[in-house]
Amino acid sequence: MTTYTNAQWLEAAFLGLLQGLTEFLPVSSSAHLRIAGALLPSGTDPGAAFTAITQIGTEAAVLLYFRRDIWRIALAWLTAVAKRPATLSPDARLGWLIILGTLPIAILGLVLKHQIEGNLRNLYITATMLIGFGLILGAADRIGTRRLTLERLGWGHGLLLGFAQALALVPGVSRSGGTISAALLLGYTREAAARYSFLLAIPAVLASGFFELIDSWDKPNPIGGGPTLLATVLAFGVGYAVIVGFLRLLRTRSFLPFVVYRVVAGAAVLLMLANGVIAAR
Repeated sequence: MTTYTNAQWLEAAFLGLLQGLTEFLPVSSSAHLRIAGALLPSGTDPGAAFTAITQIGTEAAVLLYFRRDIWRIALAWLTAVAKRPATLSPDARLGWLIILGTLPIAILGLVLKHQIEGNLRNLYITATMLIGFGLILGAADRIGTRRLTLERLGWGHGLLLGFAQALALVPGVSRSGGTISAALLLGYTREAAARYSFLLAIPAVLASGFFELIDSWDKPNPIGGGPTLLATVLAFGVGYAVIVGFLRLLRTRSFLPFVVYRVVAGAAVLLMLANGVIAAR
């Protein structure tokens, strides 16, 4: 039986809370886990596998919160596949769009797997992406017309949003941030952009998480199997609370606080790198 140190449990708990807090906000959970790993006493990068596995917990929160929407979309999609109607219902079309939008991140994730787990985890890249895509989010929120709802989402927009989600393979971009920014630029409302980013992430994140879980089963884990499980459970609980609060916030507030936070966080990381406080790799 494997024995873990108190430090491993505490670090895993902290990283799980951090994952749940940042997964659905447009601030990049993978960037926060990467940066936190460099700042923790152990100085260990949690790794892409740890990030993907703990995302199973946050996606379980999505499944719970959006269970009625998911059931309705899945039922409409299955009905459309079986009956092949001349015109798709909005829910059936949304089901197809989620499948279409998942293809870019699935293909690029497999093709770029080595780079994602290696060179792209360089903290200079992470900090630059935090700042750059934070500014893009701010511009999108400012110039977007915010008139379209998910019922207006078509095939072209669905594919574009899929490629926007795929940008999150680079730590610092943010899965929700990339998708939301693209949706805002296309004219969708803040709430529609956020809801679709959550729904679109489900197949990709669950597939990635379970793939990494199986792939890393017999490999050394810098965090440890037991602590990783704890982190995943904590990510679920915190993630659910964040979904509730985030969607309520978007009804009356802009994304400006997240833009400011990203720029400040990215600048802080660059400053720490320049002064040798943390290492880029």
